Amino acid sequence: MNIRFYHARILALNNSTEIITGELWVEGNKITHIGPAPADLPKLSWDREIDAKGNLLMPGFKNAHTHSAMTFLRSYADDLPLQEWLNQQVFPMEAKLTPEDIYWLSKLAILEYLTSGITANFDMYFHPEMIAKASIECGFRTVMVSGLNDFVSSLDELEKDYLTYNQYHELIRYCLGFHAEYTTSEERLKGVAALAEKYQAPVYSHNSETRREVEECIGRHGKTPTAYLDSLGIFQYGGGGYHCVHMTNEDLDIFKQRGLSAVTNPGSNTKLASGIARITDMMERGINLAIGTDGPASNNCLDMFREMFLVTGLAKLKEENAAAVPGERVLQMAASGGARAMGLADCDCLAVGKLADLIMIDLHQPNMQPLNHLVNNIVYSGSKQNVDLTMINGRILYENHQFHIHGDPEEIYQKANAIIERMK
Repeated sequence: MNIRFYHARILALNNSTEIITGELWVEGNKITHIGPAPADLPKLSWDREIDAKGNLLMPGFKNAHTHSAMTFLRSYADDLPLQEWLNQQVFPMEAKLTPEDIYWLSKLAILEYLTSGITANFDMYFHPEMIAKASIECGFRTVMVSGLNDFVSSLDELEKDYLTYNQYHELIRYCLGFHAEYTTSEERLKGVAALAEKYQAPVYSHNSETRREVEECIGRHGKTPTAYLDSLGIFQYGGGGYHCVHMTNEDLDIFKQRGLSAVTNPGSNTKLASGIARITDMMERGINLAIGTDGPASNNCLDMFREMFLVTGLAKLKEENAAAVPGERVLQMAASGGARAMGLADCDCLAVGKLADLIMIDLHQPNMQPLNHLVNNIVYSGSKQNVDLTMINGRILYENHQFHIHGDPEEIYQKANAIIERMK
């Protein structure tokens, strides 16, 4: 479709938080114009012309760490520390999932992503064929990453999935990865390093989420998870870590030297009492920072607005400095930083030639007024209610609180409830 937005405020987030006024044109799945309307407006054939009425167009948020299909455990196993939560609640329930379950549960997560202005996710879960099917049917952009460990998947399967899903569909990509150091043997980790070398590919995993994880890794290997994984050659071609809460200075130096991304998950880390990441120290080193919700079993919602506020709020508390991690920097993490972490250079900002993955923020609501500092309004007072439109790959999938995807949301809700009832 060819869509013209006019009377818009536009935040391109192209190394700047400058806001301009004008028009944005989408032809097919690409942005073809940003700025004032030309004096002689070309007589293009528009499928839609949308009066933005002064609302804000900006790049969509990138949920840079999640486990979408864990929607079935939302509010099921709460108020427990990480290891007890995983071993006594999550793992036993996940063993009961079928591939079809993952298809429906992923769709449920996608609905929630759209309401929060999330246009892509970095999803670590089982049965990638079901995740891909759900994403493609909904028109959603998904980067999948392997959750390889000693109990799930194999190196052969990892390599097969890497080759399959990087040639699968324009909305789907696949990255090398593994669940975590504490669930993956050294033999398998060396195998992952060999694949990274073979394909010159980045690698991603959970990293230093809890103090216990770090202490036990030091007990096993004499090194922190970051230093240990680096010693095995895991990060020769970059990648990143999810959570990155209990990081040493040496760990942060490795992240900087290897060009790794740190994906912070403040909602999950707060709820599981895992700790507060060293965001300020990472910023000072120039480490790429992204934001993820983690899965809906540990958060429990997939809301980028809440995550943005927690990123800056927790950093201010940790540093006892109200100036720490300003709103403009957080917004860049949520959109451009996430795209960089996920390898989505073609939709990291709004620019001519980039993919049309964008959102419209409704400014005509009380929590957005007055417009003293629009970027700070989004981070400090914004909410999902302000997402008026979510577009991915040139298609409007969510508008005026209505979904425009393949399938009926009510059917998805019914399927999700039936899945968890079957397991109880």
